[in-house]
Amino acid sequence: MRTINDYNFSGKRALVRVDFNVPLDSAYKITDFTRIDAALPTIAKILQDGGKAILMSHLGRPKGGYEEKYSLKHLVNDLTAKTGAKVHFATDCIGEDAAALAHAMQAGEILLLENLRFYKEEEKGDRAFAEKLSKLGDMYVNDAFGTAHRAHASTSIIAEFFADKCAGFVMHAELDNAKKVLEKAEKPFTAIMGGAKISDKILVIEQLLERVDNLLIGGGMAYTFFKAQGGEIGKSLVEAEKLDLALSLMEKAKAKGVNLILPEDSIVADAFSNDANTQIADNMHIPADYMGLDIGPKAIAKFTEVIKNSKTILWNGPSGVFEMSNFATGTIEVAKAVVEATKNGGFSLIGGGDSAAAVNSLGFGDAVSYVSTGGGALLEYFEGRELPGVKALEA
Repeated sequence: MRTINDYNFSGKRALVRVDFNVPLDSAYKITDFTRIDAALPTIAKILQDGGKAILMSHLGRPKGGYEEKYSLKHLVNDLTAKTGAKVHFATDCIGEDAAALAHAMQAGEILLLENLRFYKEEEKGDRAFAEKLSKLGDMYVNDAFGTAHRAHASTSIIAEFFADKCAGFVMHAELDNAKKVLEKAEKPFTAIMGGAKISDKILVIEQLLERVDNLLIGGGMAYTFFKAQGGEIGKSLVEAEKLDLALSLMEKAKAKGVNLILPEDSIVADAFSNDANTQIADNMHIPADYMGLDIGPKAIAKFTEVIKNSKTILWNGPSGVFEMSNFATGTIEVAKAVVEATKNGGFSLIGGGDSAAAVNSLGFGDAVSYVSTGGGALLEYFEGRELPGVKALEA
């Protein structure tokens, strides 16, 4: 796979698939710039070479056709401020107006296309739509690792229309760091898995059991393991049909010599609310009217001890409902332990989604080794699946 450093973009129109799927508030202001900031070095390289950057992305999940709240026009002012470049905006991602703007661009300028998903053809991987997009550029750069697991028109199909295609800095760094964890992990290797459901993480857990020394299970998925062992978990989240799976994962871990560590206790609440009544409970004996919403003090002590003594750490999924301040302590303490392990020479990869949001909101983004921008794509990579967006660049 070629990377952006293999090319000089002087005089070229580079059609760049970025991941600008950023959160906007009710006034259409960006509330988290992580994904835009990640793409800036790729954009800068193209412009500094004397090239022209044509940026295409999706935003949100439009139901088909234009929706004001999903228009990429809301990003233009911030993109101008962050790049220092002239930013043109095309009110369509294909068609005559987009083509006219693309061909009229001067070196060092940016053209931001309207939301790709205003066309249903994007997610369908429509070849004719991909070909229309391809007419806008001379070369293709994919810097959207977050959508690399989708065989969409702009992420994989489009590549066949270009002789010159490469990975941007984000794509290259994401793959580089994922490979480091998968193939060159220094021991002890600890994976921290959180989130609501085992079913969402089953394949990645099975792959990790082949590689890790320690597997820490937090978040809502932990209670399925306790229920499977005959525990009383009150109103905690449970996947009743996954009890046998939970037990089999525990058996696999034991057979492979992996320390599968479950949280001993929880902060439990009598309602799914930050204002609920709370107490600390052993996870095998949660009161009937209570639910576990964060890992407890004993679990925090055990988890952080293991993490601090690790040389490679993969973290995917928070330890509790960290959006609510009363149930954020577990996630905060895990994050602090990951930072400490990193300071001590460990390598830490934060796996996108909620974990990335937690680390960034706590201000720890620069204190860990790498924060992935691609939750689903990273998980699928760790599951051993082929990512269409990556394969398209290798062809």
